Amino acid sequence: MNDLRVLIVADDPLARAGLAALLSAQPGCVVVGQAAEDGDLSSALDVYRPQVVVWDLGWERAPAARVERLAALAEAGVPLVALLPDESQAVEAYMAGARGLLRRDTGSERLAAALLAAAQGLAVLDPALAVPVLGGRDQAVPALVEALTPRELEVLQLLAEGLPNKAIAHRLDISEHTVKFHVNAVMGKLGAQSRTEAVVRATRQGLILL
Repeated sequence: MNDLRVLIVADDPLARAGLAALLSAQPGCVVVGQAAEDGDLSSALDVYRPQVVVWDLGWERAPAARVERLAALAEAGVPLVALLPDESQAVEAYMAGARGLLRRDTGSERLAAALLAAAQGLAVLDPALAVPVLGGRDQAVPALVEALTPRELEVLQLLAEGLPNKAIAHRLDISEHTVKFHVNAVMGKLGAQSRTEAVVRATRQGLILL
């Protein structure tokens, strides 16, 4: 099996170097590049062609601009795992498109396993960070405006796997236009403003499992 190609993004060059050292020591991982968060991340994806990105958000609360850059990178379609200091920005990072949320002090073996899982389309949440994202059992869950159709449930599950519209269309053998129609319907029925929010709400409803 080919090694997992990882791109590291962090504002602190020491953090980038530290992550590179940790991951390079893990079997099956190869760090193909490092980038500062204010650099040209789109070009970094083109140059390094990673299978997964790990983004260290630092110890301080990340400013809104940083979360916006994270969202822009996630939109490129490469799975992204965010490293957070605590749960205060877990929801923001998840809503921005991060497929994985881990604490900054996560061990190297666990981090490598999480990156592999994210690259395979799975969502990876540290238990301490999952609570604010998925909500507690006693949290009120908004009722569905209308029940989802079987096809909409299929689209929703693929959204939860992080697939873009083109991949969903290929998987279900339908057009991208039809996928977009179903995604909009799902978001409307769940009362969600984004694809990620739709996944979060659907998980709380018990419609899908991450």
